[in-house]
Amino acid sequence: MSTAEPLLKCAAEPSLESLTGLWRRSLIRWPDGRRDETSWVNWLQGPGLYLDLRQPEHRPDFSHAASLSDLAPGDLDWLGRQEGFAGELIYEDGWFEWRRDIDFQPEAIYSDRGRLWLEDGVMVEQGADIPYIEHWHREPVGLRPAWAMRLRDRATGQKAALIRLGHLFMYARDRAVAPPPHLHLRDCVAGAATLDAARALVDCEISQGAVTSAGWIVQRSTLPFREGKPLAPALGQSTLATADTDAGGRAMARHWEIADLRGMPDFDAAPNEELS
Repeated sequence: MSTAEPLLKCAAEPSLESLTGLWRRSLIRWPDGRRDETSWVNWLQGPGLYLDLRQPEHRPDFSHAASLSDLAPGDLDWLGRQEGFAGELIYEDGWFEWRRDIDFQPEAIYSDRGRLWLEDGVMVEQGADIPYIEHWHREPVGLRPAWAMRLRDRATGQKAALIRLGHLFMYARDRAVAPPPHLHLRDCVAGAATLDAARALVDCEISQGAVTSAGWIVQRSTLPFREGKPLAPALGQSTLATADTDAGGRAMARHWEIADLRGMPDFDAAPNEELS
């Protein structure tokens, strides 16, 4: 049963298809009066699938960290405060639901459902199980090409996802070891038995980047040492390879099976077009 107050359907309620694009959050307000206008939050909605990255303010200097093994306990504390999701957006019975395949934080108690409507150029979201209010603004990004894919490591079952819209992409790769459910990752990291175990808990990549003539370059990531690095996606027969580094910083490739594809993959640099 939803705890949100019932809302009248508005003529400006968006359709699932109209949400394709890049959305930036400017506000979240909780029922107890708490609010956040400073966290960096981007939601990229592709054809059916979505990716979402949320980073708190006061980001530390990570210039010392070139790999997972360089992350110190103080680094892990801030990294454990991040949020990020990947999955499929569903519209059903008047509710939008962001179903999660990958979650940077431990599995939550509540599903992620809400109402969306447009109000004075702002898209407003009201949560279902917890009636928070979020304000979203559409950012300019080319809508061609537009495609999304779910990925899976055939050997380990590890999940990943990749979405491209115009010159922008977002990529997610799940961690190998799931944290305990219904907790906060910051607490899981603080309670880890060893430093390596704590590092493994934050080893979940959710990145945003740009498709350029120099390649697919990561610009922002839950793993700071990935920033400035190429993703270098390479399409095979029902497979995709991506560039990465191991825990010690050595270059490696990840090989994925394409489990779900929406749209036609295009890996060329985005054309110079009017962004919309």
